[in-house]
Amino acid sequence: MASDLTSQVLAVLSRSDEPVFSADVFPSIPSATVKSALDRLSSREMVLYKVIDREEAILTAEAEGISANGSHEAKVFEAVRNSIEGLKIADLPKIVGKESADVGRGKAFKAGWIKKDKDTLRVNTDSIIDTSQEQLRLIQQTRSHPDPKVINDLRKRKLVTLQKVISFEFTKGPKFAAEFVKEETDLTAEMLASGAWKNAKLKPYNFKAKGALTSSGALHPLNKVRHEFRQIFFEMGFEEMPTNRYVETGFWNFDALFVPQQHPARDLQDTFYISDPLTADKPRSDPDDSQLSTNKLLSSKPNKRPYPPDYEQYWNSVREVHETGKFGSIGYRYPWNPDESLRLVLRTHTTAISTAMLHKLAADPRPARYFSIDRVFRNESVDATHLAEFHQVEGVIADFGLALGGLIGFMEVFFGKMGIHKIRFKPAYNPYTEPSMEIFGFHEGLNKWVEIGNSGMFRPEMLAPMGLPKDMRVFGWGLSLERPTMIKYGVKNIRELLGHKVDLNFIESNPAVRLEKD
Repeated sequence: MASDLTSQVLAVLSRSDEPVFSADVFPSIPSATVKSALDRLSSREMVLYKVIDREEAILTAEAEGISANGSHEAKVFEAVRNSIEGLKIADLPKIVGKESADVGRGKAFKAGWIKKDKDTLRVNTDSIIDTSQEQLRLIQQTRSHPDPKVINDLRKRKLVTLQKVISFEFTKGPKFAAEFVKEETDLTAEMLASGAWKNAKLKPYNFKAKGALTSSGALHPLNKVRHEFRQIFFEMGFEEMPTNRYVETGFWNFDALFVPQQHPARDLQDTFYISDPLTADKPRSDPDDSQLSTNKLLSSKPNKRPYPPDYEQYWNSVREVHETGKFGSIGYRYPWNPDESLRLVLRTHTTAISTAMLHKLAADPRPARYFSIDRVFRNESVDATHLAEFHQVEGVIADFGLALGGLIGFMEVFFGKMGIHKIRFKPAYNPYTEPSMEIFGFHEGLNKWVEIGNSGMFRPEMLAPMGLPKDMRVFGWGLSLERPTMIKYGVKNIRELLGHKVDLNFIESNPAVRLEKD
């Protein structure tokens, strides 16, 4: 079709030196076909053209009926006028139809064409002008109306829809010719043997043509920001913890962190509990624990405590520190329930991993820096800023003689590497840290302070049952991965970043991210 149209385009241009409009000469031919023919001629500089975009008003089926037979209000007026002694309101739908009666009666009243006399309608004027019919007939003929307000009003009444129409204006090009000469795209063996290549017109290469898009994978924005966080941690000498355990027992997720069994965080409305199986065994050595003595996370040294540590002793110490108090603490003084501690949950924070790593560190106490970035789960109502699952960034530092001032100083350095240089701290409460602090950073774009994380020093009731030395202190902090990602990519609804509503085009086209490092 496009090849046939090229000769028609050339024929039209050969008869005129003025610009030609495709809407006038090819009104019934699809714009894609016209463009294909023009592109073919334009590539040979035989034709110059430009695209014209415009919107046309198209009548709906209801509007076409009004254009042909009159508006609803005009039908009502004619029905009332034809009734010599007036028309009963109850009889109107029988004459003009229910739709015309419902819509037209109100408009006829508003226009002052009819009036109500008890239960009877009477005319209030001798003649009318059916403006709606005239407007629609004009639009039907010209596909437009000189008054934009009329178009908007008819669109609200669902009588008109706007349709984008593409047309072209084209003129003769520098190499215009009345006849299109086919160009050869391949130099064949037959052409070389016969010598036909000497007289053949070869099509030039188009080096500006775009190649076909190749299918490829794309990193999710969360993975890009996660990579930047990992680089910051590695720069500062941290080691990454294994976080492949989404399901934890209440012991590791709560009890070992000195979270009481009556704490609201352990309620069903805040935590996802596993239904099958309901519980797990008491804490014991992992199958890979025997290999950890040579792992970089736990470097073995002579004359240290045997590894793996005594999990039964750890279980009993955690129970005592909750129930009766131990290691100088009076505890919570409540009847601690072992069955509650063994219930399986989807981990609510990655601090459960940090606790297990610190317990293993007690076999070889030494300065250590750990971090983790992985998914956690909380039974929260889903909205624009909250999901039932999200990613937590957590860092833990264990060393001798640490103090709160060191934590504050380290936070300033850590967040400075993220480009956040103005930070504040606010006292807070956490069951497993004391003192605890919320961290606020000044957001230049929003021009206000926003919460960016939580931090604190782990309590002795958490560390002492592990067997860590009394003079070893541990502080930690955490923040979500989603919040900085949303800020970097301008995402306002977290459901557009994670979950089934994610736009795959956004994933494939989002740019690389670089946190503003010093």
